[in-house]
Amino acid sequence: MKTDPETFIRDNTDIMTPPHVPEIRLYLASEAHDLWLKTEEELEEIGLPPPFWAFAWAGGQGLARHILDHPDLVAGKRVVDFASGSGLVAIAAMKAGAACVLAVDIDPWTETAIRLNAAINGVEVLSAASDMIGAGRDADVYLAGDVFYDKTFADRIVPWLSALAQDGADVLVGDPGRAYCPRDRMEMLATYQVPVTRALEDSEVKKTTVWRFLNADFG
Repeated sequence: MKTDPETFIRDNTDIMTPPHVPEIRLYLASEAHDLWLKTEEELEEIGLPPPFWAFAWAGGQGLARHILDHPDLVAGKRVVDFASGSGLVAIAAMKAGAACVLAVDIDPWTETAIRLNAAINGVEVLSAASDMIGAGRDADVYLAGDVFYDKTFADRIVPWLSALAQDGADVLVGDPGRAYCPRDRMEMLATYQVPVTRALEDSEVKKTTVWRFLNADFG
């Protein structure tokens, strides 16, 4: 890496609480517009992939809120937080009593962000910068916040998440109305009105739904 992730995160973010999950503190971009709208050339120059980890996305906030309000969903269980970003959902699961949480994201910067964020919340979260799509079931609960924003990505993960549910895992997702959310494969658990950054979204509040994948074979 051209830039040291920990130094960059500490220098370019502030410790803040996501508006919908005030129990949790995260290193977040205080000026979302400036950090998020850096050009690809600027990001490449400092060796930084798009900093998804620097923002508390609506899907993650809604899912984290639901986990904290319903700790029985994860208490005493092995949990995977897929496409973890900042680690918000993983941290919520640990605070709710999960036996262990593995936060997975292909962006290598997230390992540092998750480690720093877990530390300021007094929890331990394991992390891995890897592509686990297609891997067999290795946990009791799989969590995913805001992962249906891209058709190609959704086409890869929906069959995998469905297969995990068919294999007995509890697969919960938080989604703020993304176009490729497979609503026909899931049951609705709750909806939330989540404050978001207008620089990142098309509004200041996003209706976010927490879904559970059905244990059914869709062929």
